[in-house]
Amino acid sequence: MSIALLVCAVSLARWGAIFVQKQTSKAREDYLSSVTTEKNTSTESTEHSTMSSFCIVIDAGHGGADPGKVGITGILEKDLNLSIALLLAEKLKSASISVILTRDTDTDLAGGASNFKSADMRNRNQIITESNPVFTISIHQNSYPSENVTGAQVFYFTHSTESKNLATILQNSLISNLDPSNTRQPKANDSYYLLKKTPTPTVIVECGFLSSPSESALLCTPEYQEKVVHAIYLGIIEYLKEKNYL
Repeated sequence: MSIALLVCAVSLARWGAIFVQKQTSKAREDYLSSVTTEKNTSTESTEHSTMSSFCIVIDAGHGGADPGKVGITGILEKDLNLSIALLLAEKLKSASISVILTRDTDTDLAGGASNFKSADMRNRNQIITESNPVFTISIHQNSYPSENVTGAQVFYFTHSTESKNLATILQNSLISNLDPSNTRQPKANDSYYLLKKTPTPTVIVECGFLSSPSESALLCTPEYQEKVVHAIYLGIIEYLKEKNYL
């Protein structure tokens, strides 16, 4: 029975790899459509804006020449990151919350520099710094040598009280609204570039493990991606209300 379930999960994940690319394209079309609508509305009436005066940055990790982690069935982290980031951005914009994406296509931010990774990280940091957001959420996927390890987890900068607060709220929402069996806690980190270099609170949301056949398969489905996004969204709303932004 266990072998049959594994084969089923692997087959679903392989199908999902193809679907994610289609889902990302659709999510980008929907996001760009919402941006166009917002611009047209702004042009028609500059006196009354329905969007928030503050903004949130959504960072889709990796992209372009940098695939990120490669899942057990070949799914690329960069594709999942972008799909989830676009869906989250659209959901926030529908709630009249201003959003800035570090990328909305399958591209890196290195700008052709030879020191690829350093340039990419610096340029992401520059976007965040210039945007001056309330906070930044960087979307990623996890991996581990054991296929049995699963569960979303939020990382924050060790020395930032606000980042820890945000990470705790998001982690609790991911558990309550996505996977009640998840026992992971928000995790401090003092080495990730974006966590320590951005001037405003930043957290990394690892949505799941691509090394797990079952979780990788789930992450490739539209229903589960929507659940991930909804859980993150509810955490964001809770944080914004706690800080009197809403």
